[in-house]
Amino acid sequence: MLQAVAVALAEAGFTVLRCDLPYRQERPYGPPSPGGSARDREGLRRAVQALKELNPPGSLKRMFLGGHSYGGRQASMLAAADPGLILGLLLLSYPLHPPRKPDQLRTAHFPQLRTRALFVHGSRDLFGTLEEMRSALALIPATTSLVPIENAGHDLGFGRGRTHSSDAQGRWIRPVTAAFQSFIGK
Repeated sequence: MLQAVAVALAEAGFTVLRCDLPYRQERPYGPPSPGGSARDREGLRRAVQALKELNPPGSLKRMFLGGHSYGGRQASMLAAADPGLILGLLLLSYPLHPPRKPDQLRTAHFPQLRTRALFVHGSRDLFGTLEEMRSALALIPATTSLVPIENAGHDLGFGRGRTHSSDAQGRWIRPVTAAFQSFIGK
């Protein structure tokens, strides 16, 4: 899924750097370790710095960070802790709470988030309903937007082991790319 999103953004004229978080570099499968989130955020910070260093000074006037699920959560937590690091976020399937545990919200950092953020969320996502997501976004003082994807779960239609499908590409990747361009003013 992330490869398809990266390709669509690159085709729209964005410079895109895809990277694995440190936990994923250590092991290709399985969930992240609960104690490794600070290290994963530092990995994202290093990726932002690397992209800045790889480009001529001034060529990257606007830097954005994104991620799916846990990666998006870590990106948003980094942006809340360091508001000047990036200009915006693209968050796919933000894990608002564990499945069937709506009382365990993962929004403590939302009131400190001063970075504008575009959220893409499936209507069947077990990590939060669209209504729960709308309520959570009200906690963020920065500009936010929500792009709902009808009949999609947390995987946004890709499923385990599936790669980029033309259905997902037409159904949500292209529209989300256009929504992101509009949201950031490109």
